[in-house]
Amino acid sequence: MSDSISSLLSSIRSFADERNWEQFHSPKNLTMALIVEAGELVEHFQWMSEQESRALSPSQREEVALEMADVFIYLCRLSDRLDIDLLAAAKKKMQLNEEKYPVERARNSCKKYTAWKGKE
Repeated sequence: MSDSISSLLSSIRSFADERNWEQFHSPKNLTMALIVEAGELVEHFQWMSEQESRALSPSQREEVALEMADVFIYLCRLSDRLDIDLLAAAKKKMQLNEEKYPVERARNSCKKYTAWKGKE
């Protein structure tokens, strides 16, 4: 993992250890907390138009950034507790996505790859 991710994981781990929160940070609880934070992120965009969602004010942008940070922190904590290299998993997933969504099939299309089954 990169130094910055490793450093962040160490900081998150220390934060939890200092508060004796490891007892609460089961994969189940961290996953539920992650979803709660993702929901809070969604709230910022819930009633916006597509255009409005692309043109956040500086204060909206800061609020969204902090919600994104919460999601990222919980995801990092979950990966740490499960001993999953998140960057390696993301790289692997991108390779799988390259196979599922080849440019010649996916360009300018929002269809899921399963919609192409039997149409090859």
